[in-house]
Amino acid sequence: MRRGTFREGTVDYAAVGATHAPDLMQYPPERSIPAEESWRIGSGEERFRTAAEALLSWTAQRAAGLELSDVRPAAGTAYTGISFDAEGAPIAPNRSEPEQRFDAEGTPFAAPGMTLRLRGRVKGMRADGELRVISVTEERRHVGFVLGTVGGSVVSGEESFDVQWREDTDEVWFTVRAFDAPASLAYRLPGMVRRRRRELFARYLRAISPLYATPI
Repeated sequence: MRRGTFREGTVDYAAVGATHAPDLMQYPPERSIPAEESWRIGSGEERFRTAAEALLSWTAQRAAGLELSDVRPAAGTAYTGISFDAEGAPIAPNRSEPEQRFDAEGTPFAAPGMTLRLRGRVKGMRADGELRVISVTEERRHVGFVLGTVGGSVVSGEESFDVQWREDTDEVWFTVRAFDAPASLAYRLPGMVRRRRRELFARYLRAISPLYATPI
């Protein structure tokens, strides 16, 4: 896993990385609303690699009707984080700079510490904001990344996107987890945050899964 380097004030919430907490749904960060969905999107290595490529090249966001702009790489060398082997022993982080990849439009793939702006609406609900890539995971059977809000959004919080190729069943699963706290007065009305989140999840799934490639 590669993680961006954090400084105070780079995101507008405190529980950085909490979307990967096992007990997120039971104990979400204070005043936030958690959400989680997992979908089986196929099986086999080819399906996994196709979904992983789509995920890291922002297909979920674009197909959800959101426009990416002002994509900026992290300043300086990103801290790669500490991982652990099967026995729990720490593995030294790899500090070499990963090769930057780009999609067909010239937009960089998701990378640790990157910032970007999203702009758009989801059934009339705003989905604008400045975001930071908190971490990126690229492993043989697991690819994903975490996005956190920096400012300008109607909610404050985090989203994680993961594609996993399960060794025991050969199935490929797409999982999105999030927690949102209202940052706009309108989104403090009952049900608004959950409604926005449900629609975003549905659009992400349509983008990544060929089984749900129907018009939005």
